Amino acid sequence: MSGRSDPVLPAPTLQLPPAYPDRAAWGTAPHLRAWQTAALEHYLAQNAKDFLAVATPGAGKTTFALSVAAELFSRRVVDRVTVVAPTEHLKTQWAGAAARVGIPIDPAYSGRKGRTSQDFVGVAVTYAGVAANPLAHRIRTERFKTLVILDEVHHAGDALSWGEAVREAFEPARRRIALTGTPFRSDINPIPFVTYAPDPEDPGGALRSVADYTYGYAQALADHVVRPVLFMAYSGEMQWRTRAGDEIAARLGEPLTKDLTAQALRTALDPGGAWIPSVLAAADSRLTEVRRHVPDAAGLVIASDQDAA
Repeated sequence: MSGRSDPVLPAPTLQLPPAYPDRAAWGTAPHLRAWQTAALEHYLAQNAKDFLAVATPGAGKTTFALSVAAELFSRRVVDRVTVVAPTEHLKTQWAGAAARVGIPIDPAYSGRKGRTSQDFVGVAVTYAGVAANPLAHRIRTERFKTLVILDEVHHAGDALSWGEAVREAFEPARRRIALTGTPFRSDINPIPFVTYAPDPEDPGGALRSVADYTYGYAQALADHVVRPVLFMAYSGEMQWRTRAGDEIAARLGEPLTKDLTAQALRTALDPGGAWIPSVLAAADSRLTEVRRHVPDAAGLVIASDQDAA
């Protein structure tokens, strides 16, 4: 391990490239949207150590968090940033988005690695990576004035060890920002650094996260920040043979037993069957019609796994 101290790098500046509907790079926008500006102003006014932002998927949580980071760097409140994401893919996306706004962070860092290159002012890691070596992350957090961004923070409750590791690693942080797309309940594994209160809609009095700033789907839709998502319902006649050799027929959408429903759905979702191609053809026809009025309308196919996709 080198004995050299990490240099103080110049504060990053936001240089954000075109947003929806002009298809910006992930995590970037040419200027802050109204909700991002309001959330940033609220954050700076609150001046709290912990801040939970709930914003509907696609609204721009990444850009908001990076704008906070840039502001804190410029004010010298922090001099390092750690981004924690659920997956390897997302941490790499975070690193790319941060680099585009002048905040270089290392997505290849791990607790075993020790110091990172002097070219970086931060690191991007996964919750699993933090859980593998929370002490190493704590030491790094203590060495600097660190901002920690907890992306999709509800994932910190996926395993008890993850939540405990997040608390151990990032308790010394100068500032922490937690991001999520929806409020969440405490359930069995409460998430560190999140405030909870009884859910008024739950007769059992379950605890639900309390956000410092919320930007919901309805607001985002009204602001044209996200697109409307329509789910079309399709039925169909399914036929399959049981292990005993019996021929069974059922129609999706009609009352069936739990077992029959499961078998009918398995038959329907078999990519080698006849139903999936017919639904895709119907969806393509519908999308072609919609594109006469909305040229960049799109469809999304969600498959059970990569092979099926």
